Amino acid sequence: MIIKNRFVTVLFSLVICAGFVLPVTSASAAEGKFTVKSDVDTARELGLLQADGNSVNADFLAKKSTRLQAAITSLLLQGYLEEALSYKGNGNFKDAALVDTENQAILSYLKNHPERGWAGTTGNMFDPLAEISAQQFYKVLLEVLGYGVGKDFNYADTLSFAASKGLMQIANAATLTNTDIATALVEGLSATSARNNTLFSELQERKVLPADAKLPSGERITLRSDAKLGTYFADKTGRTLYFFTKDAENTNACQGKCIENWPLFYSEDLQIPAELNAADFSVLTRTDGTKQLTYKGWPLYYFAKDMAGGDIKGEAFEGVWFVAKPDYTVMLGTSSKLGNYLTDDHGRTLYYFDKDVPQTSTCEGKCIDNWPAYMAAGNSVPTGIASSDFSTITRSDSRKQLTYKGYPLYYFAKDQEHGATSGHDFNQLWFVIDPAKFDGTTAAKASGAPAAPGSSNL
Repeated sequence: MIIKNRFVTVLFSLVICAGFVLPVTSASAAEGKFTVKSDVDTARELGLLQADGNSVNADFLAKKSTRLQAAITSLLLQGYLEEALSYKGNGNFKDAALVDTENQAILSYLKNHPERGWAGTTGNMFDPLAEISAQQFYKVLLEVLGYGVGKDFNYADTLSFAASKGLMQIANAATLTNTDIATALVEGLSATSARNNTLFSELQERKVLPADAKLPSGERITLRSDAKLGTYFADKTGRTLYFFTKDAENTNACQGKCIENWPLFYSEDLQIPAELNAADFSVLTRTDGTKQLTYKGWPLYYFAKDMAGGDIKGEAFEGVWFVAKPDYTVMLGTSSKLGNYLTDDHGRTLYYFDKDVPQTSTCEGKCIDNWPAYMAAGNSVPTGIASSDFSTITRSDSRKQLTYKGYPLYYFAKDQEHGATSGHDFNQLWFVIDPAKFDGTTAAKASGAPAAPGSSNL
């Protein structure tokens, strides 16, 4: 792999691919000024990221970040990148030929300027195409901020020290891609340097950023991590955000005293990590005229008893409040008539077919047109539901379908809205699934098939 031209870590307009959606401004006329912007768009607008025009494509967005990219980022943020690009000195690392001529100039500059912090690896090698970790990239950002390894933190403690400076958004990334780098850079702009300035202000002083540049305004969605809950949403101060299962039926379900205990989350301007889809965020105008941000149709709330960043005291509260996550495999809705039932991550109702037996779908042909099979990856489920109860079957048409306790899950084509349950009891064969009560289908019981694993019949 040859790295072309300058450090390529940007998402630009007109590029949309699975898992990576370009920043957009999202607002209806009724909703007014609401804008949501991805970190990649902010990084692009600030000129922190540059790319060869031929490199801006879906494949690029998913590329893993390298040592050379990290080094170029370091030079860029310190104000030395232009000097390095035009460097004509002698001497280079043995493996400089792995990259193109322009990047060879950068490597030569680093070789001859060890004070920039990139002395290379053993044997006069730089290893420019080696993948980097979150720990390594946060070390780069911390050094740009003026914190030194061995002086302010030990390398082994890089992630915890970075978190103490507000740098944590990519800490759990197994591998870093160009989009992760964009998120870390925008996150770092607000971090306080060892010189007691923000990185943003220092970049302006170094003329890396123009004098009229502005930090993102409004609120920010941050990604927090918990050993049991996985990744969940918080605001820019780290306060946890929640979903309310009763909002599946009525997005104004929380009223009066409820809102005092579960304050609404709203901002006209929203900044999001690069890995999130801007189109998943919107504004709900409530019946009383107040506004609230939503994610995949779910209104977002705080919990009044969460007093500090990282508190998750509202999780599973009364079985209807759950931390807001970007990646629920299934969620719960609550109906005043039907009780709790399974939904997808957007709140669309999931059903079982009473003619199915475990591990088999008997819905084919026209049936599957009306009752589309549900499939989702991952194992993120609300507290109280066992992720082990979900699995996957391969249908006769070779498509995959998610199952609950062995039974295939379906949508109903006529359910067009968040929380619609018009398929329940359809022809007395299709039903919503209350995970606390579901014990298998009539067909399975008639055939003598085992009761659903974990059911009340066991």
